[in-house]
Amino acid sequence: MSFFVDGGRRILDTETRKARKVRATLVNFARYFRRYWPGLLISCLLILTAAWATVNVPEVVSQAVDCYIVPQATRLDACWYTEIQPEWLNNSGGQEAINARLSGVAGLVGIMLGLLLLNAASTGLGFHAMRWSAQNVIRQLQRDLFTHIQRLPLGYYSQHEGGDVMSRVTNDMDTIQQTFSFALLQVLLSVVIVVWIVVRMLQTNLIYALVSLAVVPVMLWTSGYFSQQARRAFREARKSIGSVNADLQESIAGAREVQAFSREEESIAQFEASNDANRRANVKAALFTSALNPVLEALGYVSLGTVVVFGGLAILGQISFLSANAVSIGMVFAFIAYTQRANQPIQQIALLWTNVQSGIAGGERIFDLLATPVEDEVDSSAAPMPPIRGRVVFEDVEAQYKEGEKVLKGISFAAEMGQTVAIVGPTGAGKTTIINLLPRFYDPSAGRVLIDGIDIRTVDRHSLRRQIGIVLQDTYLFSTSVMENIRYGKLNATDEEVIAAAKMVAAHDFIERLPQGYQTVLGERGSGLSQGQRQLIAIARVALMNPRILILDEATSSVDTRTERVIQAAFEKLLKGRTSFVIAHRLSTIRSADQVLLLRDGQIVERGTHQSLLAQRGAYYDLYMSQFRQQEEAEAVLALGNQPEAAHPLA
Repeated sequence: MSFFVDGGRRILDTETRKARKVRATLVNFARYFRRYWPGLLISCLLILTAAWATVNVPEVVSQAVDCYIVPQATRLDACWYTEIQPEWLNNSGGQEAINARLSGVAGLVGIMLGLLLLNAASTGLGFHAMRWSAQNVIRQLQRDLFTHIQRLPLGYYSQHEGGDVMSRVTNDMDTIQQTFSFALLQVLLSVVIVVWIVVRMLQTNLIYALVSLAVVPVMLWTSGYFSQQARRAFREARKSIGSVNADLQESIAGAREVQAFSREEESIAQFEASNDANRRANVKAALFTSALNPVLEALGYVSLGTVVVFGGLAILGQISFLSANAVSIGMVFAFIAYTQRANQPIQQIALLWTNVQSGIAGGERIFDLLATPVEDEVDSSAAPMPPIRGRVVFEDVEAQYKEGEKVLKGISFAAEMGQTVAIVGPTGAGKTTIINLLPRFYDPSAGRVLIDGIDIRTVDRHSLRRQIGIVLQDTYLFSTSVMENIRYGKLNATDEEVIAAAKMVAAHDFIERLPQGYQTVLGERGSGLSQGQRQLIAIARVALMNPRILILDEATSSVDTRTERVIQAAFEKLLKGRTSFVIAHRLSTIRSADQVLLLRDGQIVERGTHQSLLAQRGAYYDLYMSQFRQQEEAEAVLALGNQPEAAHPLA
């Protein structure tokens, strides 16, 4: 439980932190957006057009009021497309003057509708252009990221949790998508509108503008405070939902254990506790987000009230620093409209700026992962591995996963072509490290690994691995048909070749008994098959590959003795003519080996055949007496009890 929760919190903290390499991250984003610059340019032009339309609507209102509805002598030279007639100032001139004023108002209403339509169309098209560019960038970024992950060395995964990598591919990518598809452009639009409105107000009437904008700093501070508190609250909510998901995942994955130990009630109680913590965290987060809008709305009303009160008093000549000649009724209406249009962008900036920061932080994490060296970069100048014959030599090999902590210390041995080498020893002795060096999952820190006299560090990894077959203890099968799972060893193999490989390792019979035979689609990791059946499919996959070097990593340790005999028979066919390395805890695998290496603390302490090592009565003899002797007796009992008509263990 703690592993998932702590891991989720660590991932969450990195998601919600602010980006540190902002400039480098933006440069990387610019490199991806460069290909789609037309969409960005169109988007920016449309957004500027939308902002221009928004800012000019209040001026149209001012024109309508001061030029036609309540004509002002101070605006004689400020009207756009008409001159104020003297008779309009005292509402004289008869019906002809009224018709002229109504015509002017109608014209301005048309201009206003045009500006509003232009604003709506420009905003919609601008966001569409930005989404088009962003979606293309996200597609390319996801493709590059997935390709990069496929090529990362296994050493990366030994130092980084898979959950963190998944978080970068899913959560961080989703945050980037939201940022560039909506949040970033909305913030830019809001900033342009607010700045443009402030400049226009200051240009119109400096003193009146300063009075009208007096509440804006309070709104900005309030928005920042509530947004910060909401961000912290949502961070706690995300942590709590991580606990809920962890409990759910463990309950599903461990359903057998929960029911076997009758711990259903305890599991439900634990889930209830984490679920209740998630509820409290979300209520707290909702408190701040729900409070922000009413507070900003109230401050918006205060701002509007300030505009109206000071504007009205100025028109009435009650404020000395705002003379009636400087402030007109139309200007008051315009400032009201300016204030209304500035309030909403200020709120949007506060709410969306956190998303922009998170998007940049997510991009930083993704580009950090993309900057991790991959195997292909190391192998760019390496020669392809020639066809392997099978002689393997370790020359004074040392290996370490962490600096200064040696896992292998001076390992030297030779495996001749076609020999089987069994590697035994306690957990942590270095057995798996030896076989990881052969396909170059890791490279030795000292010494050399030679295949047919060639230092494998000088050859391309892919050409090397295509000639090495590996069967692991924990067999991985894909959620596809049995046919495709076996064909994974050789993608261009025909159906006949796949069936021949299955027959070679005695997997054909049980596959034929499956509901759709070779076309049966397997569940996750091969669910629905027994461990022995999954192992035989994995062996058939390697048999189809026809490798010259074969690695078996405790391939029979998870099956019973009866099933092991079936798998062992498949191995005997597969091992013929191949150089093989076997890590085994079963005596039956070791007895037939040409060479047995006993490892302890990263060193070979004894080597020889099974019989010769027993005769030495050393460390291997002690291991045999404590572990393998009981297996030998169990196998003898099983052999006596076997009858010809006994059912196939994999049936």
